[in-house]
Amino acid sequence: MTCESTSSLSSRAIASWEANAAYWDSTITKQGNKYWRRLQEPSLTRLLKLTLSSSSPCRALDLATGNGLCARWLVRNGATSVLATDASENMLALARAHCEDGEESELERKEIRWRRVDVTSKSDLTALARDESPFEIVLMNMAIMDVADLEPLAGVLRDLLVENGVFVATLLHPVFFTSNATRNIEVRFDPVTGESEIVRGKIVREYMSVPPSLGIAVPGQPEKQV
Repeated sequence: MTCESTSSLSSRAIASWEANAAYWDSTITKQGNKYWRRLQEPSLTRLLKLTLSSSSPCRALDLATGNGLCARWLVRNGATSVLATDASENMLALARAHCEDGEESELERKEIRWRRVDVTSKSDLTALARDESPFEIVLMNMAIMDVADLEPLAGVLRDLLVENGVFVATLLHPVFFTSNATRNIEVRFDPVTGESEIVRGKIVREYMSVPPSLGIAVPGQPEKQV
């Protein structure tokens, strides 16, 4: 897999998201899981609160929107319009459906637009920058680690932002997913009390340069992803 081209890796990644979309959505849910509530949402609030509250209008671009969780969050927190994009058509269909149900959906239906964009595709991103006025916010939440090639996005990002616009990309620390780490459980005896105790840890064998590998986003998903 280390010799596989970025275009091939990207195609495989998108195909796995197409296959896993419904399961991922049912597991994460429309409202988000505990990691969203306890970690991601508070972090996004801290990073984007000023821009969302002080920019008028505040247009946002949500890259790799998944089931639309961040797009809906942006609208609820002050974005005047959101363009939500994803490379997976199945994910976009789920995201649209979430904006059609619930009492809060009228604002979401009005303020959120949808577009298929593969962030590894230079042509997709060039067309996006050509068709849209620059945004106050470009957000990519918990997705960069799943992107095979970031060069196309880096090349067009400046054209997607207004002057002094904000780009926010979030991901977990590499030790959690991409360091080829192993989990370890040790049972030892406390020399003072004589009682047994459980010690949990990780051994990190790779860190700065890790080749692509298969893994999962949520336990039980239909297909592994690269």
